[in-house]
Amino acid sequence: MVATETLKLTEWTSCGGCAAKWGASPLRQLVTQLATALPDASLLVGLAPFDDAAVYRVSDDVALVSTTDFFPPLVDEPDDFGAIAAANACSDVYAMGGRVVLALNVAAFPERLPGEAVAAIFAAAAGVVAEAGGIVAGGHTIRSEEPIFGLAVQGLVHPDKVWTKGGARPGDVLVLSKPIGTGIVLAGASEDDKRVAIARMRVLNKGAAEALAGLAGGPHAVTDVTGFGLAGHGWEMAERSGVQLNIDTRAVDLYPGALAAAEAGTRTGGDARNRTYLEGHVTSSADAAHEALAYDPQTSGGLLAAVDPADAAHLVAECGFAQLGEVVAGGGPAVVLS
Repeated sequence: MVATETLKLTEWTSCGGCAAKWGASPLRQLVTQLATALPDASLLVGLAPFDDAAVYRVSDDVALVSTTDFFPPLVDEPDDFGAIAAANACSDVYAMGGRVVLALNVAAFPERLPGEAVAAIFAAAAGVVAEAGGIVAGGHTIRSEEPIFGLAVQGLVHPDKVWTKGGARPGDVLVLSKPIGTGIVLAGASEDDKRVAIARMRVLNKGAAEALAGLAGGPHAVTDVTGFGLAGHGWEMAERSGVQLNIDTRAVDLYPGALAAAEAGTRTGGDARNRTYLEGHVTSSADAAHEALAYDPQTSGGLLAAVDPADAAHLVAECGFAQLGEVVAGGGPAVVLS
């Protein structure tokens, strides 16, 4: 048994957070194969095309939002790991316009991991889900040599108010509710900078989603920025909407220490996978460091939304969003980094 006071969760894993996701290219191939099932008229959002979560109509006024997200530790403290995993899993519900109501733990831990550490992970996750307005009602735990934790989260949304990655329109402005750089910061920044990023990663996207829902015309397209990075999730929005996203990488809000670490050459394993996935879809004139931050896998990242210019001004001035680009007709679906 390992002593709890000397425990560092990152020493138990080779790759943590959303950087542990499969590369998008093989994942897309698998999803395409799974999407051959017979259609169900009540399935409003499924695998064809896939989005941040599935949405199933229950009645004329209620649809179920369903998602699962889990990963190995990317931080040392069990409390931080549980809270970040929960905030990250709940984010998919917010990206669809829903509210969180129920969650189940998905857990795999070494038997020699101290019970106090496991309890701290569960407690922190339950606290974040409660803050979201939901409850952890159970789950499943198995043995594993590498710790893995996350949640299956269920939410509710009106069937006519579902947000998707599609729908971005030429003339829209792009806004993002959290800074980027979590992968690079945790891999190569100072301990103080890491603490700042960890604190923000624990924060739910609930406030950002409420701000978007409060817009008179609502957002036109929404996604949360996680493992495929800003460039990857931006490409998915561009592809679904049939538009071009122009992103000014110098306008993107960055975590403290992110740019310095990127300039020093810090990269994660997800960087190369994301670049491979996006080859031919992303054009960049950005400097190497800002470009790397656009490809950097994020964990518990913010909501990326395409909105009317007037709404963007409100979100930036009143709601803490950063304005980072625009949507144009372009010559076809693409992301342009500058």
